[in-house]
Amino acid sequence: MPVKKLIHFLDDNQVKYITIRHSSAFTTQEIAAKAHISGKELAKTVMIKIQGKMAMAVLPASLIIDFESLKKIFGTSNVMLATENEFKNRFPDCELGAMPPFGNLYDMEVYVAETLTGEKEIAFNAGSHVELIKLSYKDYQRLVKPRIFKFSWKPVSLPGDPSERWEEEL
Repeated sequence: MPVKKLIHFLDDNQVKYITIRHSSAFTTQEIAAKAHISGKELAKTVMIKIQGKMAMAVLPASLIIDFESLKKIFGTSNVMLATENEFKNRFPDCELGAMPPFGNLYDMEVYVAETLTGEKEIAFNAGSHVELIKLSYKDYQRLVKPRIFKFSWKPVSLPGDPSERWEEEL
């Protein structure tokens, strides 16, 4: 069942949404495939720390975070991925790693990758590894009021080249 806090929040704000149940999945690639959703439309929540303060970075599942860009944006070299141990108690109503991208419900800042803002709808973990919620991006932005920055990269593999390469997502 999706997180009650989130469902009440969406219902109280008269947001139209759907829930999508899928078999258990833990990686964003598995979730997108099982739920038949594009990796661009599936929003993943990545917990980061900026100068020791916990925050959510939300970006399309098909992309990765460019920490160098975040360091420039925030003017600090102290931006890093948070460990599960550091955030597991912040989301008592969620399975570990399945928290929805609603930092406003958990008293933390939310930063959205600019590339996600072009999607008409987004889907995201609803507090469990077997359910998603899908709603309009406009409703998400209105309710969460995230700060929007350009901080995502797309992994690129060249034919015949086993090493990973990255290109900036425009």
